[in-house]
Amino acid sequence: MSGESWSDRLLGGFRKTSERLAENLGSIVGASKLTDAQLDDLEDALILSDLGPRAAARIREKLKVARFENGVNEQAVKEAMAEEIAAILRPVAKPLEIVAFPRPQVILVIGVNGSGKTTTIAKLAHLFQEQDYGVMLAAGDTFRAAAIGQLKVWADRLGIPVITGPEGGDPASIVFDAVKSATDTGIDTLIVDTAGRLQNKRELMDELAKVRRVLGRLNPEAPHDVVLVLDATNGQNALQQIETFKEVAGVTGLIMTKLDGTARGGVLVAAAEQYGLPIHAIGVGEKIDDLRPFDPDLVARVIAGVAR
Repeated sequence: MSGESWSDRLLGGFRKTSERLAENLGSIVGASKLTDAQLDDLEDALILSDLGPRAAARIREKLKVARFENGVNEQAVKEAMAEEIAAILRPVAKPLEIVAFPRPQVILVIGVNGSGKTTTIAKLAHLFQEQDYGVMLAAGDTFRAAAIGQLKVWADRLGIPVITGPEGGDPASIVFDAVKSATDTGIDTLIVDTAGRLQNKRELMDELAKVRRVLGRLNPEAPHDVVLVLDATNGQNALQQIETFKEVAGVTGLIMTKLDGTARGGVLVAAAEQYGLPIHAIGVGEKIDDLRPFDPDLVARVIAGVAR
């Protein structure tokens, strides 16, 4: 692990988002209440930072009725914003916990190609390893040889088993083999990579339905989790992916990656306000330990620019 703390990495990751918000706060000084014009500017700034119209309107209303005892100033407004952002995020902050019995807990990981899905699977496996859980991977994205190869490399690095099949093979049969193997060897959690194609939703829907049927025969409770990996740099397009994958795959929770280096980190807030799906973890870098459970208060303060 690098010498940089997790909160430092978050600060770096959300810097562009918080700076964009701060640009619109510099002129706010003086009175005990914000003017309508100032509130309009703030609401626009929140929307431009990808927090979305619903969250922006909610934060605006909160700021409208806020009493600024020591007069309106940049710090006071940021503190009030942080509190309301945290109120939006707290209900969805839910770590991914291994609670299934009998084991294994089967986690289907879905997301479009390029979202960082395969790397996120490795980081998630590492997170579970740190908690002393036995982990197995299944290479269910058989349509890309690169995805299979990448998963094998990560499994080797982490020292965990991975079940693979031929390129273009049947994902459901790989998942079947993986569940049997994980069950026989007493593995706690099986993390399954899946294809990221969205060009043909029907094909993807059919494939996932088949995987679910096969899982159901082996364990009626499986999959226990269907986790959608989102790339924060996609901004509002990430919300469209939630919409599509909810319909196609029955998403149960989210992981957001690539929050470092984007001014669009506010999309995390938009997703929470619009969909209310659990946010299990966030990623702010490429290293294996750059994925951590989602801390709503810290993230809210970082976005608002008041974290220390």
